[in-house]
Amino acid sequence: MLFGIKDFDFYVVIGVLILFGAIETISGYLHRSKRTSSDWIQEFGSFALLGIVTKPGVVALVYSLGVALLAPFQGAFATWNMVLLFFFYMLIDDVLQYWYHRFAHEYEWLWKLHRPHHQAEEMGFFVAYRNAALYYAIMPNIWWVAIITFLGGGKVVAFGLIIKQLIIIGSHSPTKWDQYLYRIPALNPVISVLERIIVTPAFHFAHHGKSMADDISDPNGNYGNMFSIWDQLFGTAKFTRKYPTELGLMNDPKEEWTASWFYPFIKSKNQQSEISKGYRKESNKKMEPTTVQLEAGKTYLWCQCGFSKNQPFCDGSHHGTKHKPKAFQVKRDRKAKLCNCKLTKTGPFCDNSHIQVEELKA
Repeated sequence: MLFGIKDFDFYVVIGVLILFGAIETISGYLHRSKRTSSDWIQEFGSFALLGIVTKPGVVALVYSLGVALLAPFQGAFATWNMVLLFFFYMLIDDVLQYWYHRFAHEYEWLWKLHRPHHQAEEMGFFVAYRNAALYYAIMPNIWWVAIITFLGGGKVVAFGLIIKQLIIIGSHSPTKWDQYLYRIPALNPVISVLERIIVTPAFHFAHHGKSMADDISDPNGNYGNMFSIWDQLFGTAKFTRKYPTELGLMNDPKEEWTASWFYPFIKSKNQQSEISKGYRKESNKKMEPTTVQLEAGKTYLWCQCGFSKNQPFCDGSHHGTKHKPKAFQVKRDRKAKLCNCKLTKTGPFCDNSHIQVEELKA
């Protein structure tokens, strides 16, 4: 209960969804949407499952276990100053989400649960909830919500949920509310401060961009959920104040929604999909460079993970690893030898490290 109203946070979240939905409808975004029925099922289904089953289920489970095993600690935070408890809850919640989200891009098993989120080729408020069902079940900050609730912080959780949903839904909405602040010189100081604290649409859209080749996107950066401070602190922030024109995955096999949503319990029938049975990433490194013709001013993405089938260039296979492609340009049209062994110290260009390796083997 908040402000004397039972389930106040629930009504506000629904109100936020209705607000953004109305804005997107009036503005014509939904009318122009190219979403398929599969997209709508995943997005609305994930939202419903999270709100009706997963989150209440985790809270109920933790609360029951707490009462049974840790009864003396029940309500321990109830005497805390509410402002102090609110910031304590919010900061812990968001740093947990930052690292969980980052790990979902760096570890293959977790990436497969998160990749439905990045298969979306359009932004929209329901995209915020588009993930495999298991992704939310093991999300640490949902368990943190349950713990804080058991310890007597239910009111700050409810208020925090409202703030959190405003920022998250706003950062996924195609309305791009921040663009108006960028355009008005008098408001630039405001957005300059704001974007360094919270996640704005431009900041998060860059995370959903298909390729770093557009000089805007960084699918392996900008991991923040509510606050952009963690990306700045841990070196993963990219501010451009621009929006990618292409969203989604570079190499998307378009598998059926049931596999995307219920992996690993249901796997894709498409053998080219990384969530198909028996799929394994294979190294495509070679102990010799590739000579390519490069155009001046064009941005290229050099593969650093070694899994790309389009060596020496990136094809998106780095998702689920700690690698990301290296973007580069040349000042004049030229031929160049690009490294395929991934051992060069002058990447993307070959420095003959492969020869040294071969000599050591001999």
